[in-house]
Amino acid sequence: MGASRISQVILVSLIVALVARTHGQTCPNQLGTLNVCAPFVVPGSTDATPSSECCLALQSVDRDCLCNTVRIATTLPTQCNFPVTCGN
Repeated sequence: MGASRISQVILVSLIVALVARTHGQTCPNQLGTLNVCAPFVVPGSTDATPSSECCLALQSVDRDCLCNTVRIATTLPTQCNFPVTCGN
């Protein structure tokens, strides 16, 4: 596993831990099902569209869980004084 992949796993684990602290155990369990989406979201992936398994997993995640996770993920760099600028 490359250093980039390891850092991605650590970041996802950190986000899941933060969500677990605020939303109980149900949300992290739901987020764990999104591992099937990894081939689509990992940088450098050649998959142009997510698999049907990924889409089904995403649909099974509670919307509040998903939205709170995205909110935490987007504010984390600022809170850690690590400015990130993302572009296409």
